[in-house]
Amino acid sequence: MKFFLDTANLEELRKGAAWGVVDGVTTNPSLIAKEAVPMAEQVRRICEIVDGPVSAEVVATDYEGMLREGRANAALHPNIVVKCPLTRAGIQACSALSKEGIRVNVTLCFSPGQALLAAKAGAWCVSPFVGRLDDLGLEGMQVIRDICRIYSNYGFPTRVLAASLRSPLHVVQAAEAGAHIGTMPFKVLDQLFNHPLTGQGLDQFLKDYAKAFQGAGSGS
Repeated sequence: MKFFLDTANLEELRKGAAWGVVDGVTTNPSLIAKEAVPMAEQVRRICEIVDGPVSAEVVATDYEGMLREGRANAALHPNIVVKCPLTRAGIQACSALSKEGIRVNVTLCFSPGQALLAAKAGAWCVSPFVGRLDDLGLEGMQVIRDICRIYSNYGFPTRVLAASLRSPLHVVQAAEAGAHIGTMPFKVLDQLFNHPLTGQGLDQFLKDYAKAFQGAGSGS
C-alpha cells in the first residue's frame, strides 16, 4: 500500500519525505486554507518536496467550472492529480478530464455504488472516507473492503485511496482490506513508528553494549 500525507503543511511534508516512506500527497480546500497561501503556489511548493501524485481539488461546483479549474490545476505540475467531488457534475468532469489524459481523484465517496460511478467515469483513484463513516456509527472499513472486491471482480484500474484514516489501526485495516493507497495526517504516520517494546529493546541493547565495552580503549 502506498502512503500519502493528507496535509498542505510544508514542514510536515519535509519531515515525512525525509523518512523515505511518503509516496504522494492529498490536499483539499480546507488544508490549503490553513496555510494561508494561494492554492497554485502551495501546490507547486508541495511538488518540489514530494515526488509523487499530489491531489489538488477544484472548488467549482458546476461542470464547466470544474473542467476549467481541473485543466488549470493539471497544468501546474506533471504530478498533479485533479480532485473532483462525487457529485453529478464531478463525475461528468471526471469523465471528460480522464479522456483528456488528466488523472482524477474522485473524493467524498461514502458507498460502493458511488465508487462504481467513479470507476465507470475513468477515475485514477476514488477516495472513500473511513473516519467520517465511523462517526455516523457505520463501518467505514467495510466500504473499503466492498469497493476493493467490486473493482477486482471487474478489473477496474481505478485505485482505492482510503481517506479519513485517523489512527495507525485504520492504516493497518486499510492495508488488510486491499486499499491501494492510504492517506493520513502527519500525526498518524508518525504514530506508526511507536511501540513500547521497540524503545525498551533499543535502550537495553545500548546499555548492554556500553557495559560490555566500558572503558575499552581508555588505556594505551
